[in-house]
Amino acid sequence: MEETNNLQNTPEEVLPHPENAATDVETNAVSAAVEAAETPIATPETAETPVVEAPEGPSNAEQPAAPEAAEEPATPEAEAEPEPDYSACTREELVEAMKELMGQDIQKIRNRVAAIRTRFNELNREVQNAAFEKFIAEGGNKDDYQYENDAVAEEMHRLHDQYRAARQKYLDDLEQQKKQNLEAKQALIEEMRQLIDSEEEQVRTAMDKFNNIQERWKAIGEVPREQMNDLWQNYHFQIEQFFNKLKINRELRALDQKRNLEEKIKLCESAEELIMEPSVTKAFKGLQDLRARWKEIGPVPTEQNEDIWQRFCNAANQIDERRKEYYDQRKEELDNNLLAKQALVDKAAELTEKRPETTKEWNDTTTALDELLKVWKTIGPVPREVNEEIWTKFKGMIDKHYSDKKEYFGAIRDEQESNYQKKIDLCLKAEAIAKREDWKHATEELLQLQQEWKTIGTTSRKVSEKVWQRFRKACDEFFAKKGEFFAERRSSESENLAAKEAIIAELKAHQFGENREENLSAIKEFQRRWAEVGFVPMAEKERLQKEFRGEIDRIFEQLKISAREAEETAYRERIRNAGGDARRFVNNEKQELQEKIEKLRSDLALWENNLGFLASSKQADLLKQEFEKKMQGARQQIALMQAKLRILNEAEKAEKEEATKDAE
Repeated sequence: MEETNNLQNTPEEVLPHPENAATDVETNAVSAAVEAAETPIATPETAETPVVEAPEGPSNAEQPAAPEAAEEPATPEAEAEPEPDYSACTREELVEAMKELMGQDIQKIRNRVAAIRTRFNELNREVQNAAFEKFIAEGGNKDDYQYENDAVAEEMHRLHDQYRAARQKYLDDLEQQKKQNLEAKQALIEEMRQLIDSEEEQVRTAMDKFNNIQERWKAIGEVPREQMNDLWQNYHFQIEQFFNKLKINRELRALDQKRNLEEKIKLCESAEELIMEPSVTKAFKGLQDLRARWKEIGPVPTEQNEDIWQRFCNAANQIDERRKEYYDQRKEELDNNLLAKQALVDKAAELTEKRPETTKEWNDTTTALDELLKVWKTIGPVPREVNEEIWTKFKGMIDKHYSDKKEYFGAIRDEQESNYQKKIDLCLKAEAIAKREDWKHATEELLQLQQEWKTIGTTSRKVSEKVWQRFRKACDEFFAKKGEFFAERRSSESENLAAKEAIIAELKAHQFGENREENLSAIKEFQRRWAEVGFVPMAEKERLQKEFRGEIDRIFEQLKISAREAEETAYRERIRNAGGDARRFVNNEKQELQEKIEKLRSDLALWENNLGFLASSKQADLLKQEFEKKMQGARQQIALMQAKLRILNEAEKAEKEEATKDAE
């Protein structure tokens, strides 16, 4: 803030001076006293102007003290009060800042308290809005919503109430002090009146008393503004009356001017010392005090008036110039801070312009924005008129980023939770399969689960390894059991190989007769014995099966009997041999056959569906051939079972007809 140099711009003629004394006044004390009493008195409005007294003209009369300034003036301390930037502080940091201020002079913290209070209210409204939105989001009725301050807000309210009470006490004490000052000055006026009314004969004694009253008057502080003017006029009226009564002589006046000169020399020296004061604020405050004291001192001898005045002005001008430079530099710093913060705003806009698409991009952007915020906090304040605008813009971009990030990671958490549930389901299925011993089908199903596992996305890092170990444990348990089983089976495969080769040799050597039923029964017996023999080495399995099947087909061809016919003939024989349990046998067989047919049809549908997923490769083609063999065998079994159902239906129908004939 640029201050007007009152010392330099105050012309001498604006201050009231008495007319020059007549030449015969030097020898006439009465005339000199009258001349001094007729000196014009400054009005309260003129005296309140904080300027240093201009050089006195010749034979200046005593200049009275200026009246007090208005209540709670804009003191230098208030003007130079620090302006910290609270825009980036949290509520907790604002509470701590408020606590620190409470230990300082109540006159010097007003602006900072107001800034803290304003910023805290903004943040507290955000907290209240967030609480309200959460209440509504959880299904609450807005008419039922009641917000209660948290501990941070209650602490701030307590500290602010403490500050208000302290400030009110300071104002009350100040007002009380002004009233006491008024009473003290009124008492001095009464004392002056008594001095005037007294019969004091010695001029020196009366003058000493008068000077004592003046010194005590100057030492008393401010009075209430509404009594200031009347008090001022009354005081100077008594001064005029005093000079009229004493008719002070020229010699005494010269002595008083010499004393004034000494006091003003001391003020000049004090002003020159303030030039070296490191603190601009303290220097300016000290200068203001010196200017006020200068106005309280009366005139000096005419021959020293101009010199002493210029000396004081020179010191004051240097202090004012330093203060002007200080505020110019302060303005430059604020402007530079604004440029730096605008650069951070532009960088934040660049970072948030494109919405991140991956977790890494979100985290990288967050890290970059956090770094910008750290840099922001290291930059000092900006001009007050743009402070709120630039902070709101910067904070708005950061808040939007965090809001969008919360939404993005919320969707990821939902997807990970869904994936976790899917993997838990696979774990349960794998654990159930691990207990089975139908190795072929169980292996196929477990491999299918493993393929399905690969298609499921990621889960939360804290459960990912745990659920994978659970699934892997079930798979390892199954394949370990399967390995143990086949290890035991291989030990007996050599014996089974010899047994099946013996059956093939016996089948080749068997002589079949003309009886069709006996031939079918013999073939069936060979097949039963073949099926009862356990596993053989894998390398010999296909050869043995092909040789046995070929021999059976050769015999059927030789005997003109189809395999299906042989099976149907054997089945009819079983029904005929059922005896008295034929009805229960038929019912049980029908139910069992229907269930097997449905099971085979379901397997066929599954195998046909799986064939569609097999890619074109050598290994896949082999797997397709295996599936097709299984499917062909299943179709043949279904056809045979359907034939058995027809045989059962025929037997059931024949039994009903027989029962009807018996009833007739």
